[in-house]
Amino acid sequence: MNPNGIASSDDLWQSIRHEAVVAGAIDPIFGSSLSSAILDHADLDSAVAYQIGGRLGKNSTERGRFAQIAREAFLAAPDLVEAASRDLRWITVRDPATMGLLLPLLNFKGYIALQVFRVSNWLWSNGRIDLALLLQSQSSDSLQVSIHPSARIGTPVFLDHATEIVVGRLVEIGDEVTILQRVTVGRKDALGGRAPRIGRGAYLSAGATILGDISIGDFAKIGAGAVVTKDVPAGCTAVGVPARLTNCPEQRVRV
Repeated sequence: MNPNGIASSDDLWQSIRHEAVVAGAIDPIFGSSLSSAILDHADLDSAVAYQIGGRLGKNSTERGRFAQIAREAFLAAPDLVEAASRDLRWITVRDPATMGLLLPLLNFKGYIALQVFRVSNWLWSNGRIDLALLLQSQSSDSLQVSIHPSARIGTPVFLDHATEIVVGRLVEIGDEVTILQRVTVGRKDALGGRAPRIGRGAYLSAGATILGDISIGDFAKIGAGAVVTKDVPAGCTAVGVPARLTNCPEQRVRV
């Protein structure tokens, strides 16, 4: 446990291993798959790298290559491992149906897609542009989540269901954000202009589209299917096409 009371990646990993041992004892058929996925690994970064390789690679060579890229990033930037730890813990906070850490690590493709982005963003920031874009492409093909490596995403973040999510170039997403399926966030003009900024604690519902040089305030909510092209103040809810404001703390009434 670190000084601010949040479980470290090492603490989290011990909890995951314990869950794996218990699960294997209860269901030996499921447990047979846990050695390579969990028990053969010494730490969380190794297990997450293994999952990235397994999700992105189409054969053993590709799986090994993508896992090695992730391991390299985690070794060079330990903050990526702590981000992976916080993202995993956040799933248990945001999803009432999730009772532990093991199954999200193994089964939630949104979690792995987010870690693929974090690795690609590290590559992008270190000038390895082509490899960063390759990871984005593989994530889009294999996981149906396409996040441009130049985006900035805080932690923790939860990609729930994580199908047909697109986050474009230079988008900024704050901490504690939840994004559901079929959400698009990007610039209006693909050739230029600022991208949206998503504030802390925002909730982007299924099918929402957020475009242009706009800000979504802290703890704002974007309704299902809403199309947002103007600022949404903190704490407000935006619904409809085009989006209109409702439930604002200061009773604002239009986007």
